[in-house]
Amino acid sequence: MRAGRSGVLTLRGEAGIGKTALLDYLSACAEGCRIVRVAGVESEMELAFAGLHALCTPVLNHLDQLPVPQRAALCTAFGMSAGPPPDRFLVGLAVLSLLADAAEEQPLVCIIDDVQWLDRVSVQILAFVARRLFAERVGLVFALRTSDEKHHLEGLPELVVEGLAAADAGQLLDTMVPGRLDVPVRDQILGEAGGNPLALVELARSGKPIVAAGGFGLPMEMPLTSRIEQGFVNQLDPLPAETRRLLLLAAAEPIGDVMLLWRAAERLDIGLGAAEPAEAIGLVEIGTRVRFRHPLVRSAVYRAATTPERREAHRALAHVTDARFDPDRRAWHRARAAGGPPQKVGGQLERSADRAHSRGGLSAAAAFLQQAAVLTPDPAARAERSLAAARAKLDVADTVAASKLLAAAAAGPADPLRSARLELLRAQIVFDEQRGRDAPPLLLEAAKRLDPLDPAMARDTYLEAMAAAMYAGRLGAGPDEREVAEAARAADHELGPGAADQLLGALVTRFTDGYEAAVKPLALALRRFGEPDAGGTDRRWMWLACRLAQDLWDDDLWHALATCGVRVARETGALNLLPNVLNHLAALNIHCGALETAASLVEEVDSIVEATGMPPLKFGAAMLAAVRGDKHQTLALFDWGRHNVTVRGEGSALARIWWLTALLYNSHGDYGEALTAARRADEHEDPILHSWVRVELIEACVRNGGPLEEANAALEHLTRATRASGTEWALGTAARCCALMTGDEALYLESIERLGRSRAVLELGRSHLVYGEWLRRENRRMDAREHLRTAHETFDRMGAIAFAERARRELSATGETARKRTKEAFSELTAQETQIARLAAQGHTNPEIAAQLFISPRTVEYHLGKVFPKLGISSRRQLRAVLSGTEDAAACG
Repeated sequence: MRAGRSGVLTLRGEAGIGKTALLDYLSACAEGCRIVRVAGVESEMELAFAGLHALCTPVLNHLDQLPVPQRAALCTAFGMSAGPPPDRFLVGLAVLSLLADAAEEQPLVCIIDDVQWLDRVSVQILAFVARRLFAERVGLVFALRTSDEKHHLEGLPELVVEGLAAADAGQLLDTMVPGRLDVPVRDQILGEAGGNPLALVELARSGKPIVAAGGFGLPMEMPLTSRIEQGFVNQLDPLPAETRRLLLLAAAEPIGDVMLLWRAAERLDIGLGAAEPAEAIGLVEIGTRVRFRHPLVRSAVYRAATTPERREAHRALAHVTDARFDPDRRAWHRARAAGGPPQKVGGQLERSADRAHSRGGLSAAAAFLQQAAVLTPDPAARAERSLAAARAKLDVADTVAASKLLAAAAAGPADPLRSARLELLRAQIVFDEQRGRDAPPLLLEAAKRLDPLDPAMARDTYLEAMAAAMYAGRLGAGPDEREVAEAARAADHELGPGAADQLLGALVTRFTDGYEAAVKPLALALRRFGEPDAGGTDRRWMWLACRLAQDLWDDDLWHALATCGVRVARETGALNLLPNVLNHLAALNIHCGALETAASLVEEVDSIVEATGMPPLKFGAAMLAAVRGDKHQTLALFDWGRHNVTVRGEGSALARIWWLTALLYNSHGDYGEALTAARRADEHEDPILHSWVRVELIEACVRNGGPLEEANAALEHLTRATRASGTEWALGTAARCCALMTGDEALYLESIERLGRSRAVLELGRSHLVYGEWLRRENRRMDAREHLRTAHETFDRMGAIAFAERARRELSATGETARKRTKEAFSELTAQETQIARLAAQGHTNPEIAAQLFISPRTVEYHLGKVFPKLGISSRRQLRAVLSGTEDAAACG
């Protein structure tokens, strides 16, 4: 960090293994750095942004330096101002900028202990920040317990902290126990502790090993963490009751605010001297902040208290917490206090949930609603609150808790609308968890039940059921797209003017009346998503709109929707939308021949998915691998993908993998393998890819000498679809396929002409290639060279190595050696450097680039410092000229 670079490290190990001691050592050795240290607290695991707030509080004096949208998002998240729920991406970017600004004054080391007890939102955002630190002089060091559960820090640099060696453990135990232990007892203690230093220390301090010398041994049924905590509990027993009550206050309020602690203590008539006995034995230190000797001391104190004692502590803390400056925390303490008449408390918790939701604390809102449901005596109201809590849990991706709350809601009295909403939420949980075969029948049944009860919700559910059926494809266990469409049509809803309603109507036509009938209404519906008055609710379907634009063979519409979707997602920080539309924008850039741009977008998608724990989004990555043509790497990726999607029942992804496998083999000229793969893809009859599959099948069939009737049937289908579409991309591709079948030169020329007027650079290169191959076979070598040279240059420039090699072989057969392309300067740039260079060439400032790419301005500055020497320039003004001769990224987004 002193050298101007950031660093991230995760310490992982069992409780008491020494992680906190290592953090103490780091803190002591970080000379010249500012230290900010926090620890997760078990009682606050569901209080959204709690850990993040504690970490950022010492550097909030830099808040005014943030861009307005970031500042507003952070203030709302921390309860410092009211506003709509902030998106976590925007909050993450704000935290990144805040830490980077603070580090400008002095290198900053952020130490976060007990991450396993940190609230989920804080962990997600800190993982997001950690993956984007580069040149900010910020260090992030996490410590968490080893467990079998996945955590959001996976993939970050990690150090596993292991136990002491046998000799060292024995030496430590000998120093802790006065006198001599019996050898069997000593061996038993060492064996049970397993080299865990805190276990050795606390077991020795508790006096239990001495008692065990009688031969009774140590209790083995308690987990190690509980044994360590019990050692601390044993040290609590001799303390005065007033001291234990003070420690409980400190354990229940983990921000370490000394003034807050003493105000709560005063309310409970706890005197100033109550801390002395605990400080004397080193359990706690009360200075400028409250700090326990070890996080497990806090846990032991809280767990050792009775339920009434905990409620008393939370009630006192709620009373002294300022509702204006920290309303979430005050509401949480009130929830934990859970005193008073149940109906009244339930209502208070529900209002607290509303307030937390308005500030973006979805996890806190869910926790409040969950406890409100428990404390609600009226069965109908309890069921309604359980359902609301389940919906909130699903919003924060906690499907396990949502399922449990659904069961509680289902136990309430029968109510038709509530029962239908229960079914819908149950189906949405299945869809979110799997995106496979099980969701379509559940969603369709939910839509039917909602028909007479809530038509607007029913229409949204029919659309979701259709999307789920498209995902499931041939692997689905229930209704296909047509069955869902027929059910939606039978419901006879009056469609509104909104984009989502119009899309539902167009898809009903698509899957009942056929492709040709749906082209016009589908195009009109998709264009509604890009209009300025398209609502935020409708825009959550923009990922589906991008996918359907490809079904129309309309790359202009695809471009408009993908670029609009990315812009909207970046401007609003829409976490659920951004990676999906980036995925389709990456595929569009491949279609346009801009593989380098696509690679940077794929990298961004992977980064977002990894940081947030979303399911993988691999369409762009798979298409990029296939077009680049590295057979070994691509087939390995596809083998993994086939297993993954088959288990989940995502048939559309399986069809896509076989289609891309056929494309890969065609690029290599392995036409037999391509034909086999195309037939496998064709079996799935994916509505979006069906025509694209026929393109690969026709080329493979013709080149492999396959059955003409098979190729003719494929061409007939392709021709019907492309004529209905009527775009240059569609007609140009169909003309090439027809030329392959008939050898009609006019069709080759038509294909090149039409595709030249579209964005389909990849398909244009393929048309030049097959036309050149045909010309060579007609012994027209001079004519063949022109088109083969164009194809080779196109594919070589793109980085489509297999297609380029196929063109080179054909060109060599004409007697001409392919000229090696001069290496363009930009090819030396990394994917992120390329993205930053292009944005800078477009005139964006460093903060603007940082906001778009979710990195810090200092990282932008660092990368530009690498870009300029690689390109042989010294200023931004020269970037546009240098990049003007490279692939046209602007044309594709």
